[in-house]
Amino acid sequence: MVVMDTYQYFVHRYMHTNKFLYKHIHSQHHTIVVPYAFGALYSNPLEGFFMDTASATLGFLVSGMTPRTAIFFFSLANLKTVDDHCSMWLPLHLVLANNTAFHGIHHQLYGQKYNFSQPFFVHWDKLFGTYMSYTLEERKGGGLDARPVKHRVAAHGKSD
Repeated sequence: MVVMDTYQYFVHRYMHTNKFLYKHIHSQHHTIVVPYAFGALYSNPLEGFFMDTASATLGFLVSGMTPRTAIFFFSLANLKTVDDHCSMWLPLHLVLANNTAFHGIHHQLYGQKYNFSQPFFVHWDKLFGTYMSYTLEERKGGGLDARPVKHRVAAHGKSD
């Protein structure tokens, strides 16, 4: 899980910072502003290979897991990716900070330079200053909305 997350954080972040890769590869995934389950793996085939297939394969090879464990790992990674895009608060979110709300913030225009981590942990975002914290607010018609926490501006003019 750590190997997969490390690989995906840096490749995902690079796809956002490299204008060519974003325009021609990753932007297809970001046409989905409000994530939904079937859109989880909606991406350019090259992105699908380099993000999902390569990261899971690398995690499998580096860890030396058994074929049975690999089946569980690949299934969990796919389930987690769909879960992060389903716009629902599910029990798995109680265990992992990388959840629907965290990833939903990333899909908003104000959050595209934040919350690159996927699919399990958020430590790389916190370590490299790309973590955008959020609050959950109840919607009038039911459900929850994830809202970014406003960054206060310090006396020296820079946000905290």
